[in-house]
Amino acid sequence: MKKLGLSFILAVVLMLSACTTNEETFDTTSNITVYTRDTTSGTRAGFMSTIDFAEAETSDDVLVEGFVIKDNTGIMTAMATDEFGIGYVSLSSLNDTIKGLNFNGVAPTVANVINNTYGLKRPFNWMVRDAGDYSSQAVEDLVNAFVAFLGTTDAGDIIANNGAIALPSTTTWDSIKANHPIVNQDNSAVTVRFGGSDSIQKVAQALTQAFTAKAGNFVAEHDHTGSGDAYKRTQDPAIKDTSVGKDVGFASRYFKDSEKVGVDAADYGQLAWDAIVAIVHLNNPLENVTAEDLKKIYDGTYMTWSDLITE
Repeated sequence: MKKLGLSFILAVVLMLSACTTNEETFDTTSNITVYTRDTTSGTRAGFMSTIDFAEAETSDDVLVEGFVIKDNTGIMTAMATDEFGIGYVSLSSLNDTIKGLNFNGVAPTVANVINNTYGLKRPFNWMVRDAGDYSSQAVEDLVNAFVAFLGTTDAGDIIANNGAIALPSTTTWDSIKANHPIVNQDNSAVTVRFGGSDSIQKVAQALTQAFTAKAGNFVAEHDHTGSGDAYKRTQDPAIKDTSVGKDVGFASRYFKDSEKVGVDAADYGQLAWDAIVAIVHLNNPLENVTAEDLKKIYDGTYMTWSDLITE
């Protein structure tokens, strides 16, 4: 019994030691290494706008000196090895190799995104052409059917399986498909053009792959070149009728007021949420950040970890 008691005490001591190792060994006087996406990234736009640093959405000049640009995978890899780094990724990318920080005291979870308590998030939106402005009636009817499909539980499952957060719905495709008789005919000779945000491309392709089988096997052509093209290639008179025009465009941000001028409210909407998470190395004792904290990190006001982590 004495040996068992001693072993138990030793185990508890080791556990307590492990729990305090990060805080005791992390050098808060070290400089913060700042990681970001490039200026074409919808994730960057969503992140910077949410932390009230809109000028950094499209300009590197306002960022802290020495920042590092990487893609989503590169930032994840960096945070697993750079003890003094900070970056941001989509919630769907979060795993146990890095630490996701709470934002304004709220944990980054799907439930908290849906109940609107987690604020570091961006919408996945769609925009289509005006009624009567398609290459054929068949294309227009298929686009209308696809938009209706986006609001179903069927689409919600696909969205969730591909890393985004679906909007709540109780509508099934089977319950509304009769409203879209176009899906019952052979559409294999019809091409519907999709584009816009490359951040949504994975979700968009999964959705169209599933929907084509339900809608006469139309051809879904994808060409994703950025959120700005969701409007330009479906609604901008100077672009929409050129060879790069699209029938459906996606944006991984809110549409700007200038992009909604003259656009019918029925021609755009939201299909999902994508939460963004500030991430650090597992050894970093920081647990929570605010929008103000993140802005000060990215504009260079906070240069060392001691600016955020106090004894």
